[in-house]
Amino acid sequence: MNDTETLFQYGREYSEIPEKIRVSSRAIITDGNKILLSHELNTGVYLIPGGGLESGETLDECCKREIREETGYEISVGKQLYVFKEYFRNMLYVSNYFLCEITGKGEQSLTESEISHGVVPEWTEINKALEIFGSYGDYAETDEEIEGQYKREYTVICKYFNKLL
Repeated sequence: MNDTETLFQYGREYSEIPEKIRVSSRAIITDGNKILLSHELNTGVYLIPGGGLESGETLDECCKREIREETGYEISVGKQLYVFKEYFRNMLYVSNYFLCEITGKGEQSLTESEISHGVVPEWTEINKALEIFGSYGDYAETDEEIEGQYKREYTVICKYFNKLL
């Protein structure tokens, strides 16, 4: 039985029939009262680590590769918790969230964009992560993309930690 929960989110402007679909895998990794986030030092943006599925790759393989590239951590991919379908303009973003554990440490292997953004892995207290992502409304007038990403991450973290309580 698959008990993966599907969640939906809609931008202010969206197409019910998107022109493009981007599938990604993201890892929920915790240690005590902290969660691992990717922090872009040069933009100030935080996200749950992960990224886009490459051709011929499974969701698990994508998750392992993206976490290794972004954070330098080797992981084991556990249970898939959520499928988050986010309709934004002419795109459908499908983010697959997995519960993962760290199995080793290596080196980051960042893209040019990630290097220019200053991406670093950062262990963040859960309450701080909720505060960061809970500020999604602050971006409503200035950056709808960050607003949507933060609202997505806030929803996922709230759902996950409410299940643990």
